[in-house]
Amino acid sequence: MRLVLASASPARLAVLRAAGVDPVVVVSGVDEDAVAASLPDPTPEELVTALAMAKARAVVDATGDEHRDAVVVGCDSMLVVDGPDGQEVVGKPGTVERARQRWATVAGRTGHLVTGHAVVRLRDGAAAAEVAGSERTLVRFGAPTEAELEAYLATGEPLAVAGGFTLDGYGGWFVEGVDGDPSSVIGISLPLTRRLLAEVGVSVVDLWRPASAS
Repeated sequence: MRLVLASASPARLAVLRAAGVDPVVVVSGVDEDAVAASLPDPTPEELVTALAMAKARAVVDATGDEHRDAVVVGCDSMLVVDGPDGQEVVGKPGTVERARQRWATVAGRTGHLVTGHAVVRLRDGAAAAEVAGSERTLVRFGAPTEAELEAYLATGEPLAVAGGFTLDGYGGWFVEGVDGDPSSVIGISLPLTRRLLAEVGVSVVDLWRPASAS
């Protein structure tokens, strides 16, 4: 059995590989804005879970013939922060200016990184079961100096990650700590994924690479 990761995120791939799983990576190509627009006033958990499931289902449709006995895992993350107009849900900044604004909001404060997870079990190339869930983790941000922040923005890293920061890259210098599951902040919660796999009848240990290949 193979685990198919419906994500282009190198961080999620690295988490799984470090935890003994060598997934097949298939990028979903889902229009995230269209999925989000179809949801009537979703909570952050509902939003990221719907996006994760859309990604997983798209990959099932695209690869079911190739991966007939597999589990497809989709994920999506958003940062929830308190803004001037109340609670705000933010994804990837995309531009330096938006990333700078994100850091102006969170520096020296806290936010919640919410990651949605979806698991689809494939049998004979068809979806036999699917489950979803989410994980919320408190992130305590440091306060980088202006020079530090400009240097971080210049790396390009914060532009393409949820909330404009990472825990496992350059951004880790500016995160004081997390209360909850750190793997979820990186992009995929190992404990939650293990529980979801069990719900579709798959033990995570059956996905580990053989000890001789480690």
